[in-house]
Amino acid sequence: MTPAKELLFVALGGSGEIGMNVNLYGADGKWVMVDCGITFADAGYPGIDVILPDLSFIEDRRESLVGVVLTHGHEDHIGALPYLAEDLGMPLYATPFTAGLIRGKLEEEGIANRVKIRMIQPDQQFDVGPFGFRFVPLSHSIPEANGLLIDSPYGRVFHTGDWKLDSDPVIGTPATPEQLQAIGDEGVDVMVCDSTNVFNDTASGSEASVFEGMLGAVNAARGRVVVTSFASNVARLSTIAKVAVETGRSLCVAGRSLDRILKVARQCGYLKDFPNTVSPEEAMRLPPKQVLVVATGGQGEPRAALGRIADGSHPLALGEGDSVIFSSRQIPGNEVAIGRIQNILAGKGVAMITERQAHVHVSGHPGRPELAQMYKWIRPKLLVPVHGEARHLMEHARFGRAEGVPDTLTQMNGDIVRLTPGSAKKVGKAPVGRLVLDGDVILPADGTTINERRKIAINGQISVAIALGRNGTLMGSPQVRIQGIPVEEDRAPFIEDTVAAVAAAVKGGKRQADRVREDVRLAVRKIATRWTGKKPIVDVLLIQA
Repeated sequence: MTPAKELLFVALGGSGEIGMNVNLYGADGKWVMVDCGITFADAGYPGIDVILPDLSFIEDRRESLVGVVLTHGHEDHIGALPYLAEDLGMPLYATPFTAGLIRGKLEEEGIANRVKIRMIQPDQQFDVGPFGFRFVPLSHSIPEANGLLIDSPYGRVFHTGDWKLDSDPVIGTPATPEQLQAIGDEGVDVMVCDSTNVFNDTASGSEASVFEGMLGAVNAARGRVVVTSFASNVARLSTIAKVAVETGRSLCVAGRSLDRILKVARQCGYLKDFPNTVSPEEAMRLPPKQVLVVATGGQGEPRAALGRIADGSHPLALGEGDSVIFSSRQIPGNEVAIGRIQNILAGKGVAMITERQAHVHVSGHPGRPELAQMYKWIRPKLLVPVHGEARHLMEHARFGRAEGVPDTLTQMNGDIVRLTPGSAKKVGKAPVGRLVLDGDVILPADGTTINERRKIAINGQISVAIALGRNGTLMGSPQVRIQGIPVEEDRAPFIEDTVAAVAAAVKGGKRQADRVREDVRLAVRKIATRWTGKKPIVDVLLIQA
């Protein structure tokens, strides 16, 4: 669809899911993209770590795309740019901290000189095609998180991005209540709003409040302490550093992503009083009571610092009397991975503290009291919930109506919505989907390669090689190789049965090669099903004289 004299909205990611945020606004024949993020794979994607949004809808309309505006630097908002930005061919608009993170990612991919980044200061106004933008600083768990005030010829949108209310945010200066009230006074037609914590009846809490809880937990620790948090939470890094100074512990930083964040934060003028750090090797030479480590890996990532510390492949080591503080929330879907690392640490005698035991974390997303307050300041005519699963979006719409928002519209990825003029309604459907990053290759998430990998992971695989003479008779013995077939001690008799089934399948004279392959495949799978109850992938290599 080409936007006419109207204001359109379509989410290509982040509506109906948490993560992989991609939103489009359209007007007067042009589209602008807000955010371009990733999500992380689960066991349903064997061998895959990163999932990307399918941008085919806007790629097919590339000539109508005028720019990409980034609200903040979290992976679920900027993580797809290293893989997709060059193909989009559009300039990226971001505040300095976010721009620094993006630039580092583009440099790693070797495309930094082929993607334009236009740095915008917080509160600065700028135009992208027919749209006027202003970054509105808001609190979140990363510096320079911004809402977007978007002016179009057909109405004004307040796009919140990820946010919370925090009167003492430690890092950064969010918009004041008076400034947000002034935005509402100017008139807002639509608020497109974060739904992550809509089920929380309490406010998310101030970042500054974490210091006392963290200080108490570290003071109570008898040995080394590792604090794991999201690397991008610069305010939390500042808090951890202050706790290290207050408790007389040397600070050690473990994790490449932490190094990158610290570098960009310092370049942008943050963390000016961050103390000097010691290396992991130096930390291990110090008395345990004198060490505080901040490490990546709180979501159970096996290759992150905490996972490597747990499995003994990192210079840092933990044991009886040491402690790990999980200063982050458990992202849904990561429970098993986090539990695995916690169980390994528990087996070593390591004590673990989470937000259930001490006040060591606050969320970066708004609970119901914060949502209600934002409605009162902004006073939108229409609320469009985003950044949530279906249950979050539906509940957010209900809550907004209960709090006096005149109208709400619940949409999902792919719904093309006309916001103005007239009553908001869905007017079309855009193709949406997922892509996977498999090594250096981008593939469809439900394409042939990944589906084959799923089948092999579930059922295993059997390879059969046979040679046939000119008259169609078997030459020599069939060769059988199995992978992932649950026969263990019975491999030899299973292969014997399989060879016999292959020999029986090729009897009966000369036939077309495709028919022989299919007869062999079915015969082998029948044997496997009888032995294991599974239907493995069977590949047949046929050589004919």
